[in-house]
Amino acid sequence: MMAEIGKDIKKAASLLSSGKLVAIPTETVYGLAGNALDEGAVLDIFKTKQRPSFDPLIIHLRDIDQVRAYVDAIPEELEQLAQKFWPGPLTLLLPKKDMISDLVTSGLDTVGVRVPRHPLTRKLLHRLDFPLAAPSANPFGYISPTSAQHVQDQLGGQVPYILDGGACDIGLESTIVGMEQGQVVIYRLGGTSVQDIESVVGKVLILPQSSSNPKSPGMLKSHYAPRKPLLLGHLDELIESHRQKGIVFAVLSFQRSFPEQPSELQYALSPEGDYDEAARNLFSAMRALDSSNAEIILAEELPEIHLGKAINDRLRRASAR
Repeated sequence: MMAEIGKDIKKAASLLSSGKLVAIPTETVYGLAGNALDEGAVLDIFKTKQRPSFDPLIIHLRDIDQVRAYVDAIPEELEQLAQKFWPGPLTLLLPKKDMISDLVTSGLDTVGVRVPRHPLTRKLLHRLDFPLAAPSANPFGYISPTSAQHVQDQLGGQVPYILDGGACDIGLESTIVGMEQGQVVIYRLGGTSVQDIESVVGKVLILPQSSSNPKSPGMLKSHYAPRKPLLLGHLDELIESHRQKGIVFAVLSFQRSFPEQPSELQYALSPEGDYDEAARNLFSAMRALDSSNAEIILAEELPEIHLGKAINDRLRRASAR
């Protein structure tokens, strides 16, 4: 069963509003779009792309006024870039408001936001009352799609609708820009040139990186680490050895509960063994145990199926200090 390809904005809006995914055209590449405020839709993006980790997603909005509803602040230099280059191939990394889920940002407190330039997608965004999370519409590790047919060839059996906006103008992902210690930083080179950016804000810092995700978290093995040490292994053995040493510990498990462990010092990601639920709960569970009085968090890996791979990726990074 292949996807339907067409130019019906009303149909695309209806599918997105009901939690489905739709491939959308932008001036950079085609995106695999879902409601950024719907965790189920966001999880479907990761599953459909077979993304091996919860890399942060960029959210697409209709204009800078809508952006302000989802971020805490826009520093002056980034505001200047937005005024100059939006709509266009520029993503700004900004402090997020709580309504943007940790699943979208991979537990980071910043979110990548962009106002795309493609006329069809702009019309679509004006029909919606929510932003769209939309990484490139291809399985992880494949070449990014720049036409509706590319999406059909790679993901056609997994999305109901591809909004056909013709060939992408730019064919290269957006440039990702943020601020660190008052300095404008480029996290990913892309469709807005360094020269154009520097013509507005002066000299910028370009971070060397090989990963495409905003804030380049994939580069830092321990980027997702809680403040407390997190130890991965066989839970029964870890619990026994830490109990003997008299260390106060918290337990993060896939399904199990531990009767001798205080309830505030344990978290089962999904008692029913549901991988989607476990993924939804991962970041909040780590935060809850990190703010407990435990000295260390003991955790176990999940089976390497479904979203288990992505969850394990995050747990390994959190334990990599």
